[in-house]
Amino acid sequence: MRPPYLFLILGTASILVAVVFTCTGKAWVRFHGWVYRAKEPGWFWWEIALYYFVGVWFVGYFLYKVSELSN
Repeated sequence: MRPPYLFLILGTASILVAVVFTCTGKAWVRFHGWVYRAKEPGWFWWEIALYYFVGVWFVGYFLYKVSELSN
């Protein structure tokens, strides 16, 4: 059985998007559009934290599945 590399790709992409959004100061919010760090800092940082959390969760799930397959 192959390791689920899709979770690694999704996690890496989510973390990369979070880094880019952090550097640019604007974040894409589903059903809301762009949120800017200067105008709505609370909403902006909530979205950035969510992108990082989802990315770390996907990478962690990938590592869990890979270690499960090796046993």
